[in-house]
Amino acid sequence: MNFRAKQVWMLGLLLVAPAILRGGEWSGYVTAETRVFERSPLFSEQKSGASAAMIFEPEFYTGWKDGDRAIEFTPYFRVDTHDDERNIIDIRELSYLMVNGDWEIRFGVSKVFWGVAESQHLVDTINQTDLVASPDGEDKLGQPMIQVVRVTPFGDFSAFVLPGFRERTFPGSEGRLRSSPWVDTDSAIYESAAEEGHVDGALRWFNIIGDFDIGLHYFRGTSRDPLMTLGMDEEGDIVLRPYYEQMDQVGLDLQYTKDSWLWKLEALARETTSDDYSAMVGGFEYTLYGIGGSAIDAGLLAEGHFDSRGVNAPTPFNKDLFVGTRLSWNDDVDTNVVAGAFVDLDNDSVFARIEFERRIGRNYKIEVELQKLTNVATRDAFYSLRRDSYFQLSLSRYW
Repeated sequence: MNFRAKQVWMLGLLLVAPAILRGGEWSGYVTAETRVFERSPLFSEQKSGASAAMIFEPEFYTGWKDGDRAIEFTPYFRVDTHDDERNIIDIRELSYLMVNGDWEIRFGVSKVFWGVAESQHLVDTINQTDLVASPDGEDKLGQPMIQVVRVTPFGDFSAFVLPGFRERTFPGSEGRLRSSPWVDTDSAIYESAAEEGHVDGALRWFNIIGDFDIGLHYFRGTSRDPLMTLGMDEEGDIVLRPYYEQMDQVGLDLQYTKDSWLWKLEALARETTSDDYSAMVGGFEYTLYGIGGSAIDAGLLAEGHFDSRGVNAPTPFNKDLFVGTRLSWNDDVDTNVVAGAFVDLDNDSVFARIEFERRIGRNYKIEVELQKLTNVATRDAFYSLRRDSYFQLSLSRYW
């Protein structure tokens, strides 16, 4: 834990300790997780065999004045047997909320989600991705922020001041699902002289108009998506060094709901020193209710991905088609399956994923995840992961 992280933890304890002594509600979970890879590692440094991890995420909440004042605290702990970069102590949430009529103010460390698409959250910009938690990019690090929201008949207007930047996590040299060369997170480079101390800002408007959910945002600050430059580590080995540019970004997330249809679009235009580009993901979800007279609902998913940088885009989703399904049993143990595949329309690479979950009793949940990469082309961003198809099993205890 670096000095800055220790400062955040000490501040957090000073803020939360009085609230904990006064009383509140505790919840959370602890998870045991194992990954079994289909093939042996591609690189000699990588550890072979199944890996195991333990995850602990307690949540504390206390509110008063009918919820107009509240404190939330969510620390996060993860330890892994194979990759030191997956070992993490983080604060996902440590915030104080004040509500006064149509005004809401939250300050501290928090998480904010933007977006509507299923296969990629393109406009979800505020929080940094915890990439080693899951390769799907769903997990996010806590972000220091001051958030002010004004609720009006014309929509919700939000302003964000983001004092401090979180670097993206990447697998280490011994971990699976790593790039070649591996990413040395200790040698990150910044365009701003303030580095991770740069203060970012964002504005967002959100409204529901008839069948449309509309979100517009503007972000100015440090890009959450680093470029990669070649460098050398302390042992003289070639590594990738993350380079965090400054950026200006405008974005749109739009959802249209009609009967069994959900039409979704996320789009952005970003300006940086190195490049100006646009990207989008859009498609639909159509739900079939009560399949064959049963209680099972099936959602049919299709989304297209586009990035104006084409094959030079550092993302694997530059010209791809995603197709999938979401199955909900609607039973008393919340059985669900989400399955889908990305097909690269330029090189025919296929990245498929299946996720299954259901509760066991009142307090346990089992989750199964299968990731498969096939026909991965040499120029594809997933090429260094071509031997990293895996099966993952997780058992969680909630309270």
